[in-house]
Amino acid sequence: MEFFDNHKKLFGTALGLFVGLTLLVAIIPAIKNQENNAPLPNAEKLSESALAGKQSFIANGCVACHTQQVRNVDMDKIWGARPGIAADYAAIKRTDFWRNTATLMGTERTGPDLTNIGNRQPSQAWNLLHLFQPRAVVEQSIMPAYPWLFEVKNEVGKDEVEVIVPDAFRKGISGKIIAKQEALDLVAYLQSLKQTPLPDGQAPMEFLYKNEEKPLTTNNGGAAPLPDGKTLYTQNCASCHQANGEGLKGAFPPVKGSPIVMGNDLDFYVSIIMQGYDARPEYAVMNAVGHDNNLSPEQVTAIINYERTSWGNNAKPVALEEVKKIIDLINSTAKK
Repeated sequence: MEFFDNHKKLFGTALGLFVGLTLLVAIIPAIKNQENNAPLPNAEKLSESALAGKQSFIANGCVACHTQQVRNVDMDKIWGARPGIAADYAAIKRTDFWRNTATLMGTERTGPDLTNIGNRQPSQAWNLLHLFQPRAVVEQSIMPAYPWLFEVKNEVGKDEVEVIVPDAFRKGISGKIIAKQEALDLVAYLQSLKQTPLPDGQAPMEFLYKNEEKPLTTNNGGAAPLPDGKTLYTQNCASCHQANGEGLKGAFPPVKGSPIVMGNDLDFYVSIIMQGYDARPEYAVMNAVGHDNNLSPEQVTAIINYERTSWGNNAKPVALEEVKKIIDLINSTAKK
């Protein structure tokens, strides 16, 4: 009973047990996990601009609506090429000695997952417009606008980035809408979010509860079957050119009735998809969708044929062989 009557022994023993268990159960395993866990060898470090953008992402509460985790279920396939693994988060470090940093994995998807948004939507013009007014590019979006990340000027200065905003969303703004550095940093962070491929020879974890795959289509003039053009258009093009193909006046051009889509200059058409196009000042700059998203000749052909035969467009489908020759020429020229 003396032990229980002596408060020094009692509380000293309790403190010793607490510290010992904390070391054994929490601290030592955590240190070992940290030593055994490392980023994938080809993972890219965030640039200074992207690091600043990450802090802006946290400060503006984006993590409340967006996750950054691809689960190993088939419904998550649209967010990444493979399920997430521990190495994807191994590079996350403390902000400083006193502060940890948000892992940004999130808990709910009020908005889409951002694990691979840098590949899905790499366009700076689209991302800036989306931040300025989300409903300009996604009509039913419930995301708040972030106008304080922008300023209005009479002229665009050197190295400044103008945001092309449709007239319907300018609300009486007569000057030039310029992205502040914080907006550019935030977009740089979003563009950096790309799922790192696994090292050669390492198989990714399989997605579970697989859905039935869509059959291939034959919109190739009766030749070899192609991937589903509508799905590819939705994934790679609809965010700018819209699901109805009408684009956004003053921001992104229409593909419905477009002379480029309906015309016979296939070389120009394919080069726009693969290498992007600068249509300023009438429209925002289009990024190199084909290159950024690693689209194959089959996928590019499927997109072209979908655009040429949808929304009242009635142009003749193109052949895979023609598209493949053009892409091969573009790739060979780029290597020189």
